[in-house]
Amino acid sequence: MTIVLRGARPYGEAAVDIVLADGVIVDLAPVGTGQGQVVDADGLVALPGFVDLHTHLREPGREDAETVLTGSQAAALGGFTCVHAMANTSPVADTAGVVEQVWRLGQQAGLVDVRPVGAVTVDLAGERMAEIGAMARSAAEVRVFSDDGKCVDDAVLMRRALEYVKAFDGVVAQHSQEPRLTENAQMNEGELSGRLGLSGWPAVAEEAIIARDVLLAEHVGSRLHVCHVSTAGSVDVIRWAKSRGIPVTAEVTPHHLVLTEDLVESYNPLFKVNPPLRTAKDVEALREALADGTIDVIATDHAPHPHEDKDCEWAAAAMGMLGLETALGVALETMVIPGRLGWRDLAQRMSVAPARIGRVRTQGHELVPGAIANIAVVDPEATYLVDPMKLASKSRNSPYAGRSLPGRVVHTIYAGTPTVLDGALV
Repeated sequence: MTIVLRGARPYGEAAVDIVLADGVIVDLAPVGTGQGQVVDADGLVALPGFVDLHTHLREPGREDAETVLTGSQAAALGGFTCVHAMANTSPVADTAGVVEQVWRLGQQAGLVDVRPVGAVTVDLAGERMAEIGAMARSAAEVRVFSDDGKCVDDAVLMRRALEYVKAFDGVVAQHSQEPRLTENAQMNEGELSGRLGLSGWPAVAEEAIIARDVLLAEHVGSRLHVCHVSTAGSVDVIRWAKSRGIPVTAEVTPHHLVLTEDLVESYNPLFKVNPPLRTAKDVEALREALADGTIDVIATDHAPHPHEDKDCEWAAAAMGMLGLETALGVALETMVIPGRLGWRDLAQRMSVAPARIGRVRTQGHELVPGAIANIAVVDPEATYLVDPMKLASKSRNSPYAGRSLPGRVVHTIYAGTPTVLDGALV
């Protein structure tokens, strides 16, 4: 079947007909000349399908919070055509068998490319290295390894993991949190945490691990990826590391680009997340770093939780927020509309760079003839009110409930096949 995205504007530039056939882009034709099944994209912006390096799909084990299917649906509605499913499932994705299970569930869902992330250590316990080689050789071809949710705080284990992944051009994605500095931590450490009587999560607990790990990466000549950077000090460390040519990349979440610790004054567990929401100064530093390329990508850290894990007192509540369906809106609000990023820059940070870091060959291509047809089509003029009850995720823990966000994903094309048309799942 030949599909024509009529009147689409690649990267917000001149309108064309984007002609798709056999899973690839076959032509960028003058408007009105493309032949095939027409999908109206008049005036809409076409971008390469988004790639998320940091998604919690919860399956296997916590299907009450999310499944690979429902997470894939949320991803497609958000314009994503690829997600990396983190390893903190039950059982943990620390063997070839578990990562292949997740990969096959993604194939069955068929809405996005589900790329399992393998654990660095057995059961995320930080004691013994997991079956990294077996996961890399499995059908899932794992290239990203992370104990996310926990830090690989043992320097010897971290060094060994960095050395091991070099054999197949993998990357270790670190959750940078010194556990001894964050025991029972509830929010960002500062004046506000003292006033609210909540245990503080100091910025240095993140920054110290990043500093150690970039030096380890330099020492062994291996790739390091820093998950969910949240402090201005972390930005300084990463900027220094890149100036030395250390092979480090970094991500920032949408919520760390827009939300601040002040929201914790409500004691609403929707705003409880790890790493915690930081200060306005940190938010500004993160935006600057994303704009100048110190931070490479936007990654959602989509973390669904069932109602009972969030609708409780602050101290008992789970950490995490939904992110897949609202990531674009936050990126537009914080980076594109203020002029810090253009559409091509946004595509670089939400598609091209994450695909490169994750070594996903089928994603992150330019919108040119011959490229695989993974495309997000966006209405830049639309606004919408976030209603958690209308989200595709099985969970409802969105921090943006009742908030108006700009932009709307109208169509998502995965491998040449529409998964979302007119804003609804096909």
